[in-house]
Amino acid sequence: MSFNNFPLILIRGGGDLASGVALRLHRVGFQAAILELPAPLAVRRKVSFSEAVYESVHTVEDVTARLVSADQFQVALEAGEIPVLIDPEANILRNQFLTSPKSTFVVDARLLKSAPEPLLSDVALHIGLGPGFRAGDNCHAVIETCRSHTLGRVLWSGETLPDSGQPEGDPRRVLRAPISGCVKPLKQIGDHCVEGEEIAEIQSSIPFGHDVENRKSPSDTMSKIVSPFSGVLRGLIHPRVEVAEGMKIGDIDPRDDSSICFLVSDKALSVGGGVLEAILIKLKEME
Repeated sequence: MSFNNFPLILIRGGGDLASGVALRLHRVGFQAAILELPAPLAVRRKVSFSEAVYESVHTVEDVTARLVSADQFQVALEAGEIPVLIDPEANILRNQFLTSPKSTFVVDARLLKSAPEPLLSDVALHIGLGPGFRAGDNCHAVIETCRSHTLGRVLWSGETLPDSGQPEGDPRRVLRAPISGCVKPLKQIGDHCVEGEEIAEIQSSIPFGHDVENRKSPSDTMSKIVSPFSGVLRGLIHPRVEVAEGMKIGDIDPRDDSSICFLVSDKALSVGGGVLEAILIKLKEME
Protein backbone atom coordinates (compact mmCIF):
# COMPACT_ATOMS: atom_id res chain seq x y z
CA MET A 1 0.00 0.00 0.00
CA SER A 2 1.29 3.47 -0.86
CA PHE A 3 -0.15 6.89 -0.09
CA ASN A 4 2.42 8.81 -2.13
CA ASN A 5 -0.33 10.55 -4.12
CA PHE A 6 -2.01 11.74 -0.96
CA PRO A 7 -1.08 14.80 1.13
CA LEU A 8 2.36 15.38 2.55
CA ILE A 9 2.17 15.42 6.35
CA LEU A 10 4.27 18.04 8.11
CA ILE A 11 4.90 17.38 11.79
CA ARG A 12 5.90 20.39 13.83
CA GLY A 13 8.32 19.12 16.47
CA GLY A 14 10.40 15.96 16.52
CA GLY A 15 10.32 14.86 20.18
CA ASP A 16 9.25 11.44 21.40
CA LEU A 17 5.48 11.90 20.90
CA ALA A 18 5.97 13.56 17.52
CA SER A 19 8.33 10.75 16.51
CA GLY A 20 5.73 8.13 17.48
CA VAL A 21 3.32 9.89 15.13
CA ALA A 22 5.91 10.06 12.34
CA LEU A 23 6.81 6.39 12.80
CA ARG A 24 3.21 5.17 12.50
CA LEU A 25 2.51 7.32 9.46
CA HIS A 26 5.75 6.30 7.76
CA ARG A 27 5.17 2.60 8.38
CA VAL A 28 1.80 2.58 6.62
CA GLY A 29 3.18 4.46 3.62
CA PHE A 30 2.48 8.13 4.20
CA GLN A 31 5.14 10.70 3.41
CA ALA A 32 5.88 12.59 6.61
CA ALA A 33 8.42 15.30 7.39
CA ILE A 34 9.49 17.00 10.62
CA LEU A 35 9.96 20.73 11.23
CA GLU A 36 12.27 21.49 14.15
CA LEU A 37 14.15 24.12 16.13
CA PRO A 38 17.84 24.86 15.48
CA ALA A 39 18.54 23.27 18.90
CA PRO A 40 15.78 20.73 19.68
CA LEU A 41 14.77 20.27 23.32
CA ALA A 42 13.91 16.56 23.26
CA VAL A 43 14.91 14.59 26.36
CA ARG A 44 14.12 11.06 25.10
CA ARG A 45 16.61 11.61 22.31
CA LYS A 46 17.14 7.96 21.33
CA VAL A 47 13.51 7.75 20.15
CA SER A 48 13.25 11.31 18.81
CA PHE A 49 13.81 12.07 15.13
CA SER A 50 14.79 15.59 16.20
CA GLU A 51 18.20 14.11 17.04
CA ALA A 52 18.96 14.29 13.31
CA VAL A 53 19.47 18.04 13.79
CA TYR A 54 22.53 17.23 15.91
CA GLU A 55 23.69 14.04 14.21
CA SER A 56 22.61 14.68 10.58
CA VAL A 57 21.03 11.21 10.46
CA HIS A 58 19.11 9.42 13.21
CA THR A 59 17.30 6.07 13.17
CA VAL A 60 14.42 5.06 15.42
CA GLU A 61 13.16 1.46 15.20
CA ASP A 62 14.67 0.98 11.73
CA VAL A 63 13.19 4.20 10.32
CA THR A 64 15.72 6.85 9.34
CA ALA A 65 15.36 10.62 9.54
CA ARG A 66 17.80 12.96 7.81
CA LEU A 67 18.54 16.64 8.33
CA VAL A 68 17.94 18.37 5.00
CA SER A 69 17.75 21.77 3.38
CA ALA A 70 14.72 22.74 1.30
CA ASP A 71 16.40 21.64 -1.94
CA GLN A 72 17.12 18.17 -0.47
CA PHE A 73 13.62 17.73 0.95
CA GLN A 74 12.04 15.80 -1.93
CA VAL A 75 15.13 13.62 -2.40
CA ALA A 76 14.88 12.38 1.20
CA LEU A 77 11.17 11.58 0.79
CA GLU A 78 11.84 9.63 -2.40
CA ALA A 79 14.61 7.70 -0.62
CA GLY A 80 12.08 6.48 1.95
CA GLU A 81 13.47 8.64 4.74
CA ILE A 82 11.85 11.23 6.99
CA PRO A 83 13.20 14.70 6.16
CA VAL A 84 13.97 16.93 9.14
CA LEU A 85 13.99 20.61 8.28
CA ILE A 86 15.05 23.40 10.63
CA ASP A 87 11.90 25.47 10.27
CA PRO A 88 10.29 26.42 13.60
CA GLU A 89 7.93 28.91 11.94
CA ALA A 90 6.74 26.39 9.32
CA ASN A 91 7.84 28.68 6.49
CA ILE A 92 7.75 25.67 4.18
CA LEU A 93 4.02 26.31 3.90
CA ARG A 94 4.92 29.33 1.77
CA ASN A 95 6.99 27.22 -0.60
CA GLN A 96 4.62 26.47 -3.49
CA PHE A 97 7.04 23.92 -4.95
CA LEU A 98 6.95 21.69 -1.84
CA THR A 99 3.53 22.35 -0.32
CA SER A 100 0.07 23.55 -1.28
CA PRO A 101 -3.16 24.10 0.69
CA LYS A 102 -4.80 21.04 -0.91
CA SER A 103 -1.87 18.64 -0.68
CA THR A 104 -0.49 19.31 2.81
CA PHE A 105 -1.66 18.27 6.26
CA VAL A 106 -0.08 19.68 9.41
CA VAL A 107 0.32 17.96 12.79
CA ASP A 108 1.40 20.32 15.56
CA ALA A 109 3.28 18.06 17.99
CA ARG A 110 5.31 20.73 19.76
CA LEU A 111 3.31 20.22 22.99
CA LEU A 112 3.36 23.94 23.75
CA LYS A 113 0.35 23.52 26.08
CA SER A 114 -0.83 26.97 25.03
CA ALA A 115 -2.77 28.32 22.07
CA PRO A 116 -0.62 28.15 18.91
CA GLU A 117 0.03 31.01 16.54
CA PRO A 118 -1.97 30.86 13.26
CA LEU A 119 -0.43 28.91 10.39
CA LEU A 120 1.17 30.90 7.59
CA SER A 121 -1.11 29.21 5.08
CA ASP A 122 -4.42 27.38 5.09
CA VAL A 123 -4.16 23.58 4.94
CA ALA A 124 -6.76 20.89 4.37
CA LEU A 125 -6.19 19.36 7.81
CA HIS A 126 -4.55 20.86 10.89
CA ILE A 127 -4.22 18.48 13.85
CA GLY A 128 -3.08 19.62 17.29
CA LEU A 129 -1.72 17.41 20.06
CA GLY A 130 -2.87 18.07 23.61
CA PRO A 131 -3.76 21.18 25.62
CA GLY A 132 -3.81 24.56 23.91
CA PHE A 133 -5.70 23.35 20.86
CA ARG A 134 -9.45 23.74 20.38
CA ALA A 135 -10.94 21.81 17.48
CA GLY A 136 -13.03 24.07 15.29
CA ASP A 137 -11.20 27.14 16.57
CA ASN A 138 -7.41 27.02 16.12
CA CYS A 139 -7.25 23.61 14.40
CA HIS A 140 -9.51 21.05 12.78
CA ALA A 141 -8.93 18.15 15.20
CA VAL A 142 -7.23 17.58 18.55
CA ILE A 143 -5.65 14.38 19.88
CA GLU A 144 -5.74 13.62 23.60
CA THR A 145 -2.22 13.25 25.04
CA CYS A 146 -3.03 12.74 28.74
CA ARG A 147 -2.81 9.18 30.05
CA SER A 148 -6.44 8.26 30.66
CA HIS A 149 -9.26 6.35 28.98
CA THR A 150 -9.30 9.12 26.38
CA LEU A 151 -5.59 8.88 25.46
CA GLY A 152 -5.18 8.95 21.67
CA ARG A 153 -8.81 9.84 20.97
CA VAL A 154 -9.68 12.27 18.18
CA LEU A 155 -11.79 15.32 19.04
CA TRP A 156 -13.44 17.20 16.17
CA SER A 157 -14.87 19.82 18.51
CA GLY A 158 -13.74 21.21 21.85
CA GLU A 159 -10.46 20.52 23.59
CA THR A 160 -8.54 17.86 25.48
CA LEU A 161 -8.12 17.50 29.22
CA PRO A 162 -6.33 20.53 30.68
CA ASP A 163 -2.63 20.47 31.47
CA SER A 164 -2.20 19.34 35.08
CA GLY A 165 1.20 21.01 35.33
CA GLN A 166 2.57 17.80 36.86
CA PRO A 167 4.51 14.93 35.26
CA GLU A 168 2.75 11.60 34.92
CA GLY A 169 3.77 8.99 37.51
CA ASP A 170 6.36 9.65 40.20
CA PRO A 171 7.26 13.35 39.83
CA ARG A 172 10.78 12.60 41.07
CA ARG A 173 11.56 10.86 37.79
CA VAL A 174 11.75 14.19 35.96
CA LEU A 175 15.16 15.83 36.25
CA ARG A 176 15.12 19.63 36.15
CA ALA A 177 17.89 22.19 35.87
CA PRO A 178 18.59 23.83 39.24
CA ILE A 179 20.40 26.68 37.46
CA SER A 180 20.65 28.03 33.93
CA GLY A 181 23.61 26.93 31.85
CA CYS A 182 25.08 24.05 29.84
CA VAL A 183 24.69 20.37 30.69
CA LYS A 184 27.74 18.14 30.91
CA PRO A 185 26.57 14.49 30.79
CA LEU A 186 28.26 12.02 33.13
CA LYS A 187 25.91 9.18 32.20
CA GLN A 188 24.55 8.03 28.85
CA ILE A 189 20.94 7.32 27.97
CA GLY A 190 20.29 3.67 28.79
CA ASP A 191 22.78 3.58 31.70
CA HIS A 192 21.81 2.15 35.09
CA CYS A 193 21.82 4.71 37.90
CA VAL A 194 21.69 4.19 41.65
CA GLU A 195 20.02 6.58 44.05
CA GLY A 196 22.21 9.60 44.68
CA GLU A 197 24.57 8.88 41.79
CA GLU A 198 25.67 11.89 39.77
CA ILE A 199 24.15 11.94 36.28
CA ALA A 200 25.27 15.31 34.95
CA GLU A 201 26.66 18.69 35.85
CA ILE A 202 25.35 22.08 34.82
CA GLN A 203 27.85 24.85 34.29
CA SER A 204 26.22 28.22 34.86
CA SER A 205 25.90 30.51 31.85
CA ILE A 206 26.94 33.42 34.12
CA PRO A 207 30.76 33.74 33.89
CA PHE A 208 32.79 33.48 37.07
CA GLY A 209 33.87 36.88 38.28
CA HIS A 210 30.49 38.51 37.72
CA ASP A 211 29.01 39.68 40.99
CA VAL A 212 25.72 37.82 40.56
CA GLU A 213 23.85 36.65 43.65
CA ASN A 214 27.07 37.06 45.65
CA ARG A 215 28.86 34.14 44.01
CA LYS A 216 32.36 33.86 45.40
CA SER A 217 33.98 30.82 43.83
CA PRO A 218 33.92 28.77 40.59
CA SER A 219 31.97 26.02 42.41
CA ASP A 220 29.10 28.49 42.87
CA THR A 221 28.55 28.39 39.10
CA MET A 222 28.28 24.58 38.84
CA SER A 223 25.46 22.34 40.01
CA LYS A 224 25.19 18.54 40.11
CA ILE A 225 22.23 16.48 38.94
CA VAL A 226 21.83 13.22 40.87
CA SER A 227 19.50 10.26 40.44
CA PRO A 228 16.46 10.48 42.76
CA PHE A 229 16.20 6.67 42.92
CA SER A 230 17.67 3.60 41.26
CA GLY A 231 16.66 3.08 37.66
CA VAL A 232 17.68 3.64 34.06
CA LEU A 233 18.45 7.01 32.50
CA ARG A 234 15.66 7.12 29.91
CA GLY A 235 16.43 10.58 28.60
CA LEU A 236 18.87 13.47 28.85
CA ILE A 237 18.81 16.73 26.93
CA HIS A 238 21.52 17.34 24.33
CA PRO A 239 24.60 19.11 25.74
CA ARG A 240 24.39 21.75 23.02
CA VAL A 241 21.17 23.11 24.50
CA GLU A 242 21.44 26.15 26.75
CA VAL A 243 19.02 25.23 29.54
CA ALA A 244 17.04 27.53 31.80
CA GLU A 245 16.52 27.09 35.53
CA GLY A 246 13.60 24.73 36.19
CA MET A 247 13.65 23.28 32.68
CA LYS A 248 13.15 19.53 32.20
CA ILE A 249 16.50 18.05 31.22
CA GLY A 250 16.23 14.33 31.98
CA ASP A 251 14.11 11.34 32.94
CA ILE A 252 14.81 8.35 35.21
CA ASP A 253 12.72 5.19 34.80
CA PRO A 254 12.42 2.98 37.91
CA ARG A 255 11.68 -0.12 35.79
CA ASP A 256 15.45 -0.22 35.18
CA ASP A 257 15.06 -1.82 31.75
CA SER A 258 17.47 -0.24 29.27
CA SER A 259 15.54 -1.58 26.25
CA ILE A 260 12.71 0.90 26.86
CA CYS A 261 15.10 3.76 26.15
CA PHE A 262 15.27 2.71 22.51
CA LEU A 263 11.60 1.92 21.84
CA VAL A 264 8.83 4.39 21.05
CA SER A 265 6.48 4.49 24.06
CA ASP A 266 2.97 3.08 24.24
CA LYS A 267 1.74 6.66 24.72
CA ALA A 268 3.45 7.90 21.56
CA LEU A 269 2.05 4.99 19.55
CA SER A 270 -1.45 5.66 20.91
CA VAL A 271 -1.26 9.33 19.98
CA GLY A 272 0.11 8.32 16.59
CA GLY A 273 -2.89 6.04 16.13
CA GLY A 274 -5.20 8.96 16.82
CA VAL A 275 -3.45 11.09 14.22
CA LEU A 276 -3.69 8.27 11.69
CA GLU A 277 -7.44 7.95 12.39
CA ALA A 278 -8.00 11.68 11.86
CA ILE A 279 -6.05 11.62 8.59
CA LEU A 280 -7.96 8.65 7.19
CA ILE A 281 -11.30 10.24 8.11
CA LYS A 282 -10.29 13.43 6.30
CA LEU A 283 -9.12 11.53 3.23
CA LYS A 284 -12.43 9.67 3.07
CA GLU A 285 -14.25 13.03 3.15
CA MET A 286 -12.06 14.26 0.29
CA GLU A 287 -12.84 11.32 -2.00
